[in-house]
Amino acid sequence: MLTKVEVYGNKMPDPVTLFASFTLIILVASAIFSSLGITSTHPGTGEEIQVVNMLNGDGIRTIFETLVPNFTGFPPLGLVLVVMLGVGLAESTGLVTTFMKTTILNAPAKVILPTILLIAVLGNTAADAAQVVLPPIAAMIFAALGRNPIAGLVAGYATVTGAFSANLIVSMLDPLLSGFTQAGANLIDPSYVANPAINWYFMIASTFVIIPVSMFVTTKITEPRLGVYTGKVDKLEKTTTAEKRGLLWAGIALALYAVVILLLVLPENGILRNQETGGIIVSPFMTGIVPIMLFGFLLPALAYGFGSKVLKNDKDVAEHLTKAMSGMGGYIVLAFVAAQMIAFFGMSNLGPIIAIEGAGFLKGIGFEGLPLILGFIMIAALINLLIASASAKWALLAPIFVPMFMMLGYDPAVTQVAYRIADSITNPITPMLAYFAILLTFAKKYDKNIGIGTLLAALLPYSIAFAIFWLILFTVWFLLGLPLGPGGNIYLP
Repeated sequence: MLTKVEVYGNKMPDPVTLFASFTLIILVASAIFSSLGITSTHPGTGEEIQVVNMLNGDGIRTIFETLVPNFTGFPPLGLVLVVMLGVGLAESTGLVTTFMKTTILNAPAKVILPTILLIAVLGNTAADAAQVVLPPIAAMIFAALGRNPIAGLVAGYATVTGAFSANLIVSMLDPLLSGFTQAGANLIDPSYVANPAINWYFMIASTFVIIPVSMFVTTKITEPRLGVYTGKVDKLEKTTTAEKRGLLWAGIALALYAVVILLLVLPENGILRNQETGGIIVSPFMTGIVPIMLFGFLLPALAYGFGSKVLKNDKDVAEHLTKAMSGMGGYIVLAFVAAQMIAFFGMSNLGPIIAIEGAGFLKGIGFEGLPLILGFIMIAALINLLIASASAKWALLAPIFVPMFMMLGYDPAVTQVAYRIADSITNPITPMLAYFAILLTFAKKYDKNIGIGTLLAALLPYSIAFAIFWLILFTVWFLLGLPLGPGGNIYLP
């Protein structure tokens, strides 16, 4: 099956052409469905949502007026380019290679993959940044170990994107989702307050499920299918005295930087804390995680470069930064087209209407109890293929399913965790997640002829495995009536 996915997937046009074709289809569909008067009612506000014609006079004017802002305002564009400044310099100067030679590559082989996957799971605390940083680093580690770097790239990406219902700590996504959960619950119980940690216990358990599952898929399916990597991989020589000195300087720079960040975050009146509540989860620290990561790579890379004599002056720094960013041209082109597709899909209202109607269909089936919740998971997982934003989907679905499940006696925490499972299952394979395009860009570094089909065939087993084991875990949790987190139960009191 995976071979067929790869063969037919690779027959698809170039991603730039593909996204451009999707954009054209969206524009034409908006005109057709608008002329047919297709509408839907927002479950929370009662507002009637109409398909917006993007090919009439107003629509065409909107296209021309928003073409540049769609691109410049495309969130992954700035995030990727900013983070890659630091990561690219760390790679260009040799910091990453030296660090791997002296640490990771000397660790027992059995520890390396689970360590990468654990970091991938914990990385969703940093929201989207981990989807940019971790996969290419995992690929470099695999290449240095003599394993297929594309397997490392895929394992890192699949685990980061598929682990949004797994973590050992509460992430910035938790208060975001719990806010919509509370709004939905208040339609039934105005006094209900959603604790951001209502799914925390289940998230912890999920961490210890997703890591071994991801390890199994990587070693038993992904690597055997991809085979031995025959491309060029730089051979790692023994660490020189200059490299050791550079690594020491980099370590000192990173330690000093970490101290500065801690001083800005840990005090109750810390500059990077929420100035109103004093919290950390919703704070400048979390919203500024991208520049924090930038300097977390950039400063040690500069220290390593000057310590190892790879960098001698500011001209060398500029040259290495230019070299580090030179490989991002393909991504910038792809981001331009993808940004238009996603923007026009939202402007046309096709995404919200499909989500609302799909959810309404499930509600009308008449299922009850566990089958209803499992059905909701599958519908939400399919919707995720169209609308990748976790908050945008939950804003639409929470007002429908949170009150409905409450009427059946289920705590809002159940509905939220079911949604999070659904969102995680198809994250690795949805092309609507902008980071899929980034993954393809990284993969072409190791195989310039790689296509979408090869990536989908490599990622699909992760989605299938995550779905199986998460549904089993949720079913057991549900049948035993275990608490999902502080203040989050299966049944209402």
